[in-house]
Amino acid sequence: MRALKILVVVMGVMIVAGVAVLAATIAGRLSKGSVPVQAFTAPPIDIPAGSRIETISTGPDRLVIDLMLGDGTRQLVVIDLASGKRLGTIPLRPAP
Repeated sequence: MRALKILVVVMGVMIVAGVAVLAATIAGRLSKGSVPVQAFTAPPIDIPAGSRIETISTGPDRLVIDLMLGDGTRQLVVIDLASGKRLGTIPLRPAP
């Protein structure tokens, strides 16, 4: 019976210690706050008149915009994410 009492006391102390560690961890993370986001400006991306954006995909340092042009053809526009500059365009045509 004595061993059971010791076991209950030890488990009670472990629960209290665990809750204290959890509370300290949460308080520490909340006190750090969030990292401020740096604002940036980039040149506007010009798309041809009458076209619409179908999809946008990103990679580690590139943005690829899939455009449906006004005449029904498609074009990929590749943008550098670091500078915001247009790297080039890739016309898409159906296979013959």
